[in-house]
This record gives sequence, C-alpha cells and structure tokens, in this order.
Amino acid sequence: MSISPLDSIRRAIARRNGIANPAVSRGGTAKAQGGRIENGLFPASHTAEELARIQELSQRNAGGPNSGQATRRRRERDRQPGPVRRMVNAWWNRLLGAVYGGGFSTQEAEYEEHATSRDYLWNTLGTAVWGMAFPLLTIVSTQLVGAEEAGKFSIAFVTGTLIMIACNYGVRNFQVSDIDEKTSFASYQLNRWLCGALALGCGLMYSSARGYDAQMATIGLGVYLYKVIDGIADVYEGRLQQADKLYLAGMSQTLRSAGVIAVFSVALFLTRSMPIAAMAMGVAAIASLVLVTAPLALLETEKSRRVSIREVGRLFAQCAPLFGALFLFNLIESMPKFVMEGTLAYKYQLYFNALFFPAQAILLSVGFIYKPQLLRLSSIWANPRKRRRFDLIIVAVMALIVVITGACAAFMAGPGIPLMSFMYGLNFERYRTLALLMVVAGGITAAIDFIYAIITVLRHAGDVTKIYLICFAVSVVVPMVLINLLGLMGAVVSYLAIMALLLVLLIVEYAHIRQRIERARNPYGV
Repeated sequence: MSISPLDSIRRAIARRNGIANPAVSRGGTAKAQGGRIENGLFPASHTAEELARIQELSQRNAGGPNSGQATRRRRERDRQPGPVRRMVNAWWNRLLGAVYGGGFSTQEAEYEEHATSRDYLWNTLGTAVWGMAFPLLTIVSTQLVGAEEAGKFSIAFVTGTLIMIACNYGVRNFQVSDIDEKTSFASYQLNRWLCGALALGCGLMYSSARGYDAQMATIGLGVYLYKVIDGIADVYEGRLQQADKLYLAGMSQTLRSAGVIAVFSVALFLTRSMPIAAMAMGVAAIASLVLVTAPLALLETEKSRRVSIREVGRLFAQCAPLFGALFLFNLIESMPKFVMEGTLAYKYQLYFNALFFPAQAILLSVGFIYKPQLLRLSSIWANPRKRRRFDLIIVAVMALIVVITGACAAFMAGPGIPLMSFMYGLNFERYRTLALLMVVAGGITAAIDFIYAIITVLRHAGDVTKIYLICFAVSVVVPMVLINLLGLMGAVVSYLAIMALLLVLLIVEYAHIRQRIERARNPYGV
C-alpha cells in the first residue's frame, strides 16, 4: 500500500505530540507493541527508527520538505532578533522613512537632550577609540605585512592628520559655542565641505610633489579619504553637541573609528595588500558618514536656515588665527617625520611612531583631565578676586603632568619595552634610551597643550603665532642636521629639543600676557 506525503506528515506530527493512534487518510490505526509500531500502513516488524527512515525517503520521493529542515526554518522564523540586529533594523527603517517621508529635517527627534553622564561616557569612549586607531592600525600592519609597509602607512597617517586639521579649520569650538546660531548650520556644512575638498586636493598635490609610486600614492589616497571624512564628520558631530546631544556625537565617532579599524584589519588580513586595506578604510569612513553621522545630525536637530555665503566667508576669516596656530603646532611636531621620509627607510617611521605612542598617551590623559574643566577655568578667570585660585590650578595641572610623565617613564623602563616588542613583533630593546627621551617629550607636549589652552582662555591665542613661526623655522633646520648625523636618534632628539624650545617660549609669552593684563587692570600697580 502506498504512502502519501500527507500521511507521513500527520504521523510525524503525531509522534512529536505523543499521540498513539493518529488518523490517516485511509483510516488506518497505529499501535505500539514492544517498541515496534503497527498500523494499517506499516507492519509491526518496523521499529520507530526504521519508520522515520521510511518516512524521510517517502518525503524525498514525493518531493516534500524534510521535516528537520522545516523545523529549523520554523524556529528561525520564530526566533527574536538580537538587540544589535533590532537597532540596525530600526535605524534602517528610520532612514528609509526619512528618505520617502519628505527629508531628514522634517522627522521627529527620538533621543533626549542634556544626558550629562552619557555625554561624558560616550565622548570619552569616542575620543579614546579615535586616539587608539593609529597605534592599533600600526600594530596590525607590522604583524601582517612587516615594518617597511607599516612605515609607509605611518607617514601617510601623519600627513592625513595634517589634512584633517586643515579640513577642521579650527571651527568646532566656534560652532559649539554658537548657542544662538548666529551662523546657520547650513553655512557650517558648506564651510566644512569646502575645507575638506581643499585639504584633499592639497594632500594629492603633496603625494605628486613627493613623487610617490602607485603603491604609496594609493595608500596615501585611502588614508587621506579617511581623515578628510573624519574632518567633515566633525561638523555634524559639532551640530549634535550644539543641540546638547554630545553622547550621540560620541557614538558616531566611536562607530566610525571602530569600523575603520575593523575594516582595515580584515582587508589587510585577507589580502596582505596595504593599498587595498587603505582604500577599504577610506570607503568604510565614507559609508559611516553617509549612513550614520550625517543622517543622525539631521534627524536629531532642528532644520537649519539657508546657507549664507557671507557667513561662510566670515567663518574662514574668524577661525583663521586658531587654525594657523593648530596647523603650525602639528606641522612642527611632524617635521622630524617628514625629514626622515627623505633620509631613512620607511621602517624607521614605524619605530619613531611606536616610540611616540606612549608620549601620545600622556597627552591624551592630561587632556581628559583638564579639558572638561576649561569652562570652569574661564569662569574663575572672569572673577578678578579668584586669580590666585586660577594660578594654583595651573600649578596643580603642571605638577600632575610631571607625575604622569614620571609614571609613564617608570613603566617604559620596566615592562614597557618588552610589551612593545611583543605587540609589534619587533625588537625595541635597543631603543630603550630613545623611548625614555620620547616620554619626556610627551610630557613637554602635554604641558604645551595645556599652556596654549590657558592662553586661549585669556583670549590671547593670537599672541603665540610668532612663537610658532620661530619654532617652525627651527624644526626645518635642526631635524635635517641631526637626522643626517644620528639617524633615528637624531629624529627623537630633534623632536625633544623643538618641543622644549616651544614650551619655554610659551611660558615666557604667558608671563608677558599676565603682566599686560595686570597692567591694564591696575596701571599704577607695581
């Protein structure tokens, strides 16, 4: 007697539900006998396992679905998506709704304002992940493709950072302090996109002037794209901060930085090609801007006024002094690396930057401590009766810089060098002295950053331009001499000497500024 697929399905369901006598289309009954099943269609000689096998074969012959596969598919349909998948689906639906619903700015905001704890948490996390991107990517590069290729990536990243600073143009602080929106967000956007295009063009001209081959030019293009997008994304994250949703800006920065690290690492692991990995990171940055950062800012903030060419031009004029100071400082800081590129092999770029990362950690640590307090420092300075307290805070922060630098030096003198050797897969033991010198340079750089911030609080940032110009001239000459004489040691020593000179000149200028302020406040004072 033949078995229909429907009979087989009914029996399978019956066995799963524990029913002994399922009804079938031909009216047969089933009865259990000593571990065997007897019914009108199967003889009692078949066990349950044999019946299951016969059922499977009959379903295949009849073209029916396998019961196990059907069960798995049913479970997959019934399974609830995880939190990440739900969040991605919700965001995608929101994007599609905005696209088909009249635009991003017409949509209702969904995230709350003034979430102070989340602001601090996500801003810190975003800054930390962003700051760790360069060290992590150089470690990955060294482990996967060697020191020479990692060195090429390192110098491209250094150049890309200067391009990002040019793209930012010092507008972020100006933007977030524009509480009354005297300049429209549309004007801020146009200003940033123009700066980004100009910065990218300068980067490509630099690559051409350097005479890079196709491989190095492609590495540079990928890194420059990433850093330009980093700069453009900053204007949208500034808009979120302006709307008192800094935590969303931190989330955006975290996602972009983590995504770039992941995409670069996977691409390099799969291809072992630095140009492909660099271009992949550029594409990942563009995707994060288009799919997350820009839509988030437009969805979660009010619609902007129309763009004004006059406002855009005013931004270029008003932010030029701050941009000049920031760009000059970073150019001075990077000059030994640029001199090395024309003198030493690319692998020494990796060694220099690897030795520099502990120094960068000092700078970031000090920044995390004092930057959230700048508004409070400004209010203290605004009260002439609290000037002594203002000075005590400066002394305390400088002392803290010394303590952090000493702790970092002790770490590098102990387990730091073996740990670096393990992470990079290279021998840093011979560079122990250079590592300690670089830590000292890092402490000096942190002090420079803090003193400049204090001068900015005093509204005299323009007074330091001449100091940066002096140090820039020194940074062109000294590295050329020392690097040609001493190689990598000459690069580290020249960097330390330039930073020490800049700190001394800034402290002297700060003393002169204080004297001028006190004289203006009390012309008859001593």
